[in-house]
Amino acid sequence: MTPEPATEPRRDSSPSSVSSVSSVSSAPSVHVGNAGTDAALDRGWILGHFKDPGDPRHSEDVEIKWGVHPRGDRRARWITGEERTALLVLISGRFRVELPDRTVLLTRQGDYVVWGHGTDHSWHAEEESVVLTVRWPSLPGYAVQDHPTRK
Repeated sequence: MTPEPATEPRRDSSPSSVSSVSSVSSAPSVHVGNAGTDAALDRGWILGHFKDPGDPRHSEDVEIKWGVHPRGDRRARWITGEERTALLVLISGRFRVELPDRTVLLTRQGDYVVWGHGTDHSWHAEEESVVLTVRWPSLPGYAVQDHPTRK
């Protein structure tokens, strides 16, 4: 079977139906893309409450971020009064997550940290880093204004 181009909507979700991810394709319930490309359009976020309701990437249950951070990048301020649970996975680089009672240093691909509801936190990229963050539920009100060390 010849793979259908990613620019055409997928109509079949069977395993034999293959789409290339070299470009974006979307149908009402399917979105094919590239995390690095799509994330650059929305401060790293590729799924969550902030996407349009008709977009399959819209969710009030979960948020997913593909974070690309230059060396020295850090969160502008601590998150306090956290109402979500989060998982942060290191894809590449060296990334520090700061929690009230400890600092977690992620150094190997696949290292991760999970923190729960009520856990204040911040972060710092010790080297150029790529991290995947999953948070739930997806809630508004946590965005921080850009600052000079953030892209």
